Amino acid sequence: MDRLDHLEHLDRHLVDELAQVARETVREELREQTRKQRRKAVLYAASGAVALYAGAAVALAVGLALAIGLPDWAAALITAAILGALAYVLRGAARPSASRPTAAREAEVAAAGQQPGTTGTMPLVPPGPGGAAAPVPPMPPVAPQVGAPGTAPRPGEDPEQPHHRA
Repeated sequence: MDRLDHLEHLDRHLVDELAQVARETVREELREQTRKQRRKAVLYAASGAVALYAGAAVALAVGLALAIGLPDWAAALITAAILGALAYVLRGAARPSASRPTAAREAEVAAAGQQPGTTGTMPLVPPGPGGAAAPVPPMPPVAPQVGAPGTAPRPGEDPEQPHHRA
């Protein structure tokens, strides 16, 4: 019996030692990955700052070029309008492409027999006295069933415990 106790002590010691080695290895790996990520983030931030200054220099050059033939205030106003239009175009390019109609989507709509520009989810009511067609309001959402996936648990029910259905 004494021999089994000794083996049990060795097993615990081995398990503790293995757990400590695993923790140290994971910590080292995470430190290394964090160091690489931090360096990459600093380089991206520096790149963005330099690009901002480069853009400011280009805007200044455009303004100075326009100021040759125009009053200074007009050159500044035109430069601001150009930068505003560029910002608007870039913001539109950053939006998800699903919101913009594409040639494939237009062909899909035409094949379904819908008018281009309509989504098919909200049919139009025939024009009334005002002459404009109005969309039909959507149906109100249906309340989810109690116990359905994605719903709150019932009172007194532990969300961590497995659920068994009859």
